[in-house]
Amino acid sequence: MLKPQKLEKVLIANRGEIALRILRACKEMGIKTVAVYSTADKELMHLGLADETVCIGPAPANLSYLHIPAIIAAAEVTGATAIHPGYGFLAENADFAEQVEKSGFAFIGPKADTIRLMGDKVSAKHAMIAAGVPTVPGSDGPLPEDPETALRIGREVGYPVIIKAAGGGGGRGMRVVHREEDLIEAAKQTREEAGAWFSNPMVYLEKYLTNPRHVEVQVISDGQGNAIHLGDRDCSLQRRHQKVLEEAPAPGIDETARAEVLARCVKACVDINYRGAGTFEFLYENGRFYFIEMNTRVQVEHPVSEMVTGIDILKEMLSIAAGNKLSFTQADVNIHGHSLECRINAEDPATFMPSPGMVKHFHAPGGNGVRVDSHLYSGYKVPSNYDSLIGKLITWGSTRDEAMARMRNALDEIVVDGIKTNIPLHRDLVNDEGFCKGGVNIHYLEHKLANQ
Repeated sequence: MLKPQKLEKVLIANRGEIALRILRACKEMGIKTVAVYSTADKELMHLGLADETVCIGPAPANLSYLHIPAIIAAAEVTGATAIHPGYGFLAENADFAEQVEKSGFAFIGPKADTIRLMGDKVSAKHAMIAAGVPTVPGSDGPLPEDPETALRIGREVGYPVIIKAAGGGGGRGMRVVHREEDLIEAAKQTREEAGAWFSNPMVYLEKYLTNPRHVEVQVISDGQGNAIHLGDRDCSLQRRHQKVLEEAPAPGIDETARAEVLARCVKACVDINYRGAGTFEFLYENGRFYFIEMNTRVQVEHPVSEMVTGIDILKEMLSIAAGNKLSFTQADVNIHGHSLECRINAEDPATFMPSPGMVKHFHAPGGNGVRVDSHLYSGYKVPSNYDSLIGKLITWGSTRDEAMARMRNALDEIVVDGIKTNIPLHRDLVNDEGFCKGGVNIHYLEHKLANQ
């Protein structure tokens, strides 16, 4: 891989494990780093490893990690040449991407117009239809406010249906409708919520799939006409629409349908001139894929795709942002073995309430095929101000069974004393008969928890 010439110094506009992950990739490539942090995060691990650090504000995210002027000012005073947003915070904020590039820095991610296109679920669906990516039957645009037209669309799609906010995400701004007589009121309520939460009252209607799986496709594209996929991932183990455990490749997928959707995702990247790493998210039911959204950033679960392909997604993002073409062709991508990722959260495993506080002792597991992405260390104090994710435990095996066995061992070895974590939940999941068979749907974990 060529050493990027433009990316002499990268400002990491994030915190926690993803900030450390970006820093490590930069160091491997000989790129200097600037770590920004809030007053609540002055003990983060990556701050001691970065070339420079800048405090960008107090603990509240809107005054620090979401404060665009402070981040750009930090880049200016340190002489950074590029900014990596990680995931969350400003990663999919088109205005931020635009301001970064207008200020003369490289944005390590897609162009602002692409983020806007794919951030609006209606325009994203139109783009996918044009690219031949399979989508969920629905209104194929905003749901009309005219009751008669809306009711006709509902009848044509067939109940149950789901109404979603065009600017929604994270499980918010959606409502399932089982009966025609409830449609108009449900649409009205969702519009009001969408306007309040996302400043965009537009909603659309789709067929509600009753028992789908959540399967996504990892892509990398250089914005110069070259794109590849790194296979798929299964992210069906979810609680309240939040992913808990992921694996690659997705087990039990129809191979013809898989090959078709992977090829379509690559084509879509070329069609929309996508730049950087991204993920196409699908619902999968009865052997068919249905596009739901695209995440225009690196994903929390990206390590499982790295483990089965050997391709470093972060380093490729950095290279592309420097103006280089993709380092790999599709023929270079060889999906080998199986990988699992458990998201380790600082939360009560029974109530799921956050559990910030001092980590008295941290011991990371080891062994062949075991990877730990975490900013934890003994004596670190987990703040109460941010997301509860404190690490990711990843295993690889030549088979799914081997990866699962290594995950059981790793979960037995890991020690996080002083705070509560969801490690006991993961120990339960990797011994759960249904999950071990493979192919559980998105409701499986919720039903399991409700019946305990």
